[in-house]
Amino acid sequence: MRLPEGVEWGIHCAVLLAAVPTPQTLSAARLAEYHGVTAPYLTKHLQALVRGKVLESVSGPRGGFRLARPAPEITVLDIVEALDGDEPSFRCTEIRRRGPSRVAAREYRLPCSIHVVMDRADAAWRDELRAVTVADLLGTVLEQSSPVALQKGATWIGEVVR
Repeated sequence: MRLPEGVEWGIHCAVLLAAVPTPQTLSAARLAEYHGVTAPYLTKHLQALVRGKVLESVSGPRGGFRLARPAPEITVLDIVEALDGDEPSFRCTEIRRRGPSRVAAREYRLPCSIHVVMDRADAAWRDELRAVTVADLLGTVLEQSSPVALQKGATWIGEVVR
């Protein structure tokens, strides 16, 4: 499975916004600047996160984006589904019912075993993403990042959030 890069960008933005003091916001341009990505493309993803109720958009001169809920209440799955949809990653087209070994539909009494295993894998993946919150990720970032990088990030936030 390959997720679009916008999922990575969205998760990073949510973690950064979790570090911004409430009720402050960061604009799409500032979020793009911080992550070194293009603002128009990022804005599209930020809007999807607003529609998915992960972020909220605040208008006005001090407007921008902030988390729509407390960081411990937003899961990685919330972000992935807001950006990439909630459709299962595997779509069974029942090709076992084609070709020279096909039989009448009534003969297929059990679900396709390939479909079953792919559904189990998708459920396990979603369970893992559901188990990790934005607050968990922020905690990991704070524990594992270079103190120099953390200081630079804190200084940047202090300069742009007023």
